[in-house]
Amino acid sequence: MSLLLKNAVFIDWETLDFISGNIMVTGDEPSLKFFYDPQKSALPPGTETIDCSGKLVTKSFAVGHHHAYSALSRGMPAPEQSPQNFHEILKYIWWRLDKCLDAETIESSALVTAMACLKAGSTFVVDHHASPMAVKGSLEIIAKAFEKVGVSHLLCYEVSDRDGEKIARQGIDETEVYLRNHQGLVGLHASFTVSDKTLRQAVALTKIHNSGIHIHVAEDGYDQERCIREHGKRVVGRLRDAGVMNNQKSILVHCLHLDDNERELIRSSPVWVAQNSESNLNNNVGHFKSTGLGDNIILGTDGMHSDMLRSAKATFLDGQQSDGITPESAYRRFRNVHRYLRENNFAGDGDNNLVILDYDTPTPVNRENFLSHFIYGLTAEHVTDVISNGKLVVRDRKILTVDEDEILKESRRQAEKLWERMMLVSPV
Repeated sequence: MSLLLKNAVFIDWETLDFISGNIMVTGDEPSLKFFYDPQKSALPPGTETIDCSGKLVTKSFAVGHHHAYSALSRGMPAPEQSPQNFHEILKYIWWRLDKCLDAETIESSALVTAMACLKAGSTFVVDHHASPMAVKGSLEIIAKAFEKVGVSHLLCYEVSDRDGEKIARQGIDETEVYLRNHQGLVGLHASFTVSDKTLRQAVALTKIHNSGIHIHVAEDGYDQERCIREHGKRVVGRLRDAGVMNNQKSILVHCLHLDDNERELIRSSPVWVAQNSESNLNNNVGHFKSTGLGDNIILGTDGMHSDMLRSAKATFLDGQQSDGITPESAYRRFRNVHRYLRENNFAGDGDNNLVILDYDTPTPVNRENFLSHFIYGLTAEHVTDVISNGKLVVRDRKILTVDEDEILKESRRQAEKLWERMMLVSPV
């Protein structure tokens, strides 16, 4: 099926040029045909027309780091013991949750995450999954759920030795099986839960499957303390020595507690850094600083939500004091994920991924002031229609690919089951 976007005002995501006219979108070609005149050329059979008068059209968004497995955590009971630091937050909350996931809760988590992403304008997700008691087949479940809703993806399983060598091996095996038939990354939790053996196995997988490492790095000072104590070096140095840092597909997440040498190692390497400001604030682990890291910085949500416009605003507001950020640099980080995907030849983020915004601004919007509107005006509420790989998947704020009400009804049932199981699990 083809789509004709009539009377569109298209904003080029790279140049911010405003282009007015009709746009033809097809599922077969990732490129767009501008200024298509249906009066001069017959429309392809089955073409659907959307009148975009008074609306803005631009490339859809993408999430640079997500945790779909956390989707059913909203409103869950508080842990019996209140965490006093970051490591305890992991032990008492997230490691209890991921141990209780099964195939059904993994699927529900993926479905509701994909729906939330689409309704907030994102058609591509880079996800980092963990379910140590349900490892086998977990990535395939997520992939099918995302694709059912209409979201492209780059998945990985969060391999970790925190639950023992046997489960770490299962994570490696799950990754290897998945990468045979899918694009994806090799996931690791963080240096302090990954043994040298597991790290070597993960790097070996990246070479076999032409992939990269996706790992949390120095999110908290605890990561550095353990690395120095157990390996005699800092986290980024350990990753460099293991062969992670020479890979342009690798994503280092958070990167808060770094020294100047580590920053230089990152800047001089082709790796990418994923910034997650709201998660940093929520966990009270510090403020992101881009100083010395270079330009390969993308934005994620870290599983807190699926709204990349919200993440961009948080990046800007949090970074004014700690990072010297500007609306331009916030927008660049917001859009850098497209560059990451394009430069690494990952599929699913072509130009035929679009979002239509009913932006009812009381003031003029143009190329010169768009960044101000981006920070202070645009929100997910303005997303009316979403096109994923040339296919209309959201129309008038309603997802067309799945039954939203049924999925939410089932996710609430699965959440209650998950919470009941969590109450029976002791902290690590």
